[in-house]
Amino acid sequence: MAKAVRKDEPIEALLQEGRKFPPPKAFTKSARVRSMALYQEARRNPVRFWEREAKELAWIKPWTRALEWKLPYAKWFIGGQLNASANCLDRHVQGPRRMKAALIWEGEPGDSRVLTYWELYREVSRFAAALRKGGVKKGDIVTIYMPMIPEVVVAILACARIGAPHSVVFAGFSPESLRDRINDAKSRVLITADGGYRRGGVVALKLNADEAIKECPSVQTVIVARRTKQDVPWTTGRDVWWEDFIRDAPARCAPERMDAEDMLYLLYTSGSTGKPKGIVHTTGGYLTGVTTTMKYIFDLREDDTFWCTADIGWVTGHSYVVYGPLSNGASVVMYEGTPDWPDKDRFWRIIEKYGVTILYTAPTAIRTFVRWGEQYPKGCDLSSLRLLGTVGEPINPEAWVWYWKVIGGGRCPVVDTWWQTETGHILITPLPGVTVCKPGSATLPFPGIEPEVVNQKGEPAQAGYLVLRKPWPGMLRGIYGDPERYTQTYWSQVPGVYFTGDGAKRDKDGYFWLLGRIDDVMNVSGHRVSTMEVESALVEHPTVAEAAVIGKTHEIKGQAIAAFVTLKHGHTMTPELQNQIKAHVAHKIGALARPDDVIYAAELPKTRSGKIMRRLLRDIAEGRALGETSTLADPTVVATLKKAYEE
Repeated sequence: MAKAVRKDEPIEALLQEGRKFPPPKAFTKSARVRSMALYQEARRNPVRFWEREAKELAWIKPWTRALEWKLPYAKWFIGGQLNASANCLDRHVQGPRRMKAALIWEGEPGDSRVLTYWELYREVSRFAAALRKGGVKKGDIVTIYMPMIPEVVVAILACARIGAPHSVVFAGFSPESLRDRINDAKSRVLITADGGYRRGGVVALKLNADEAIKECPSVQTVIVARRTKQDVPWTTGRDVWWEDFIRDAPARCAPERMDAEDMLYLLYTSGSTGKPKGIVHTTGGYLTGVTTTMKYIFDLREDDTFWCTADIGWVTGHSYVVYGPLSNGASVVMYEGTPDWPDKDRFWRIIEKYGVTILYTAPTAIRTFVRWGEQYPKGCDLSSLRLLGTVGEPINPEAWVWYWKVIGGGRCPVVDTWWQTETGHILITPLPGVTVCKPGSATLPFPGIEPEVVNQKGEPAQAGYLVLRKPWPGMLRGIYGDPERYTQTYWSQVPGVYFTGDGAKRDKDGYFWLLGRIDDVMNVSGHRVSTMEVESALVEHPTVAEAAVIGKTHEIKGQAIAAFVTLKHGHTMTPELQNQIKAHVAHKIGALARPDDVIYAAELPKTRSGKIMRRLLRDIAEGRALGETSTLADPTVVATLKKAYEE
């Protein structure tokens, strides 16, 4: 039931979860981290801890000062010089990893390629040399708009090699989204492909790129990789095929000396004003952060095969498909397509085929797998897995347990990680050899990280805003070209600390429970209720696979809860089931959280990265005209839901 809460706490902590999962003894026995000593060391001196980890990288010139902190800007490893591409490739080809698999790639149609570290090094060096020959200089921002093929990794690391910051735009984005990002970065070079495969169809990337750059006066060169071999429009003098671009380039290219604070990449994230925010990440601190977190959180070993299912167009792809794994010399699986093509067992077939040992995927995907049923993973051999991870949003406890039990066979620790595009790398997470996990909790801060939950006054609270008190190496260095927006967005809500925009609560053990975006909190009869907690209660009902809740205007309560639910296979929504689901939520959380409406949704409206668009659900519930839908993975879902709600 609901408990009393101080009125200055912006969110109430309602849902209680008592299950605990200690690390398996066999896992802890050989884990990288087997005690709390790493936490204690980092707590004593966080800067010294990060310095020690940074020394594991290959530096061209050592730093003279580890940290300069002038709120709201931090500088890490001042005076130090290094190159991110060289750290991901050169230092491995000079040793025993030379012929180790770096990229293990599978295309959606079933074709595959394996690139060793030596082969990837040569491909990257040749493309980097061609970019230099083509006039790309240190500091020039290169935009990349490509499918999940090996060439996208080559392009990213080639840009890093010559000191040209890359701006990767997710290949599912519209021409308008690409146009806006190119114009903000003023890119002269765009790297794309003729197309890509998705659910058996062909995505016309070159066509989209041509549409975008009609309004991009800065673009002078478009480099096009062949993937689908479809006919594409062509502008002579501007467009060049990838193989022609690199034809006369040498297979060696000396890496640029980069200051630790030089920009490594721009990555745009949607802004509330409609104009995307260009998040700036630099070289030394970011690479230290992703290398360190990759090593400890995933308990990385030399013989691991690591698969992060994120697209490279998102920060998770940057940090845990490219830079984090390759800096550590890992073997990385990349998959081009969707998990349901040609059937709903595609992910499990890939794990079986390549002997994947570590799987890092999103709660949205896990809830979808729950809905599809256990028969798909149970039809495959998943015995190679030894560690599971989740990323992207809070995971419902029942989905966590399903993941642990069905995919991990009850033997694999689950690392539920919290971080953001802006943070660069994971900040709150279990360490799999030492942390007792609680389903739905991201558990504890990574060593060297200092988050806190505060109220509107910035005072410690049981539930409220998640903030970060001190700088960390991978943090953003600003919004490209807009320092005022950077200060206003991240540093003005609670003075002196980084405002994440997320709600959270802490339990008696100090564990963090993420409650979703502050914007998604519902105000029900004066109670600030988290969407995540109500959704977690909903999916604990045995018939519910996935749920999204929103607050809709109510003349007495202020807001009433409307729940959109997707049912597990074999179940049908009836008035009786609706009442059962409402009663279940009231029992789990309290009467105040009982939904007024339970609406059946065959599918929920999601972005192409898998996040539920609650804004559109609010539009449906309030009877308003639908807002922007161009970022939806399937725009028809909203029209179907709107019709069902009105009926």
